[in-house]
Amino acid sequence: MSTIQGEAADVLLVENSPAEARLLAEAIAGCEPPIRQVLAMNGEDALDYLRRKGNYASAKRPRLILLDLNLPRKDGREVLEDIKDDPELKHIPVVVLTTSAAESDVRRSYRSHANCFITKPAELPEYRTVVRSLVDFWLRIARLPAE
Repeated sequence: MSTIQGEAADVLLVENSPAEARLLAEAIAGCEPPIRQVLAMNGEDALDYLRRKGNYASAKRPRLILLDLNLPRKDGREVLEDIKDDPELKHIPVVVLTTSAAESDVRRSYRSHANCFITKPAELPEYRTVVRSLVDFWLRIARLPAE
């Protein structure tokens, strides 16, 4: 897990592909409010971070989670279910951002209380626009509870 610079609003990126993580980081860079991006490259690390276990005991809770479904060690579908079943975490918005367009993944994600399901656009300009729009909505427009 690594921290990608910023300060004001924490966003947890749960993405196992280094290339996709770079695209996310670049798309979010320059957003307002400034964003501190934390990257978890597998489901177990994401849950340890959120639950402040081990090396993450002093971690800040993110204001937003961008979650890929296809993860090693613990699948994104399971991670979503664990987050939304945990009374300490379920208030954090989780946006599923994945390559999947399968109706079964869409249904399961919403049944598991995902706040949004987005299939990653294939074109880079559209990808940037989508990511910036969802970050803008969840961190500037929507009112979220304090931790």
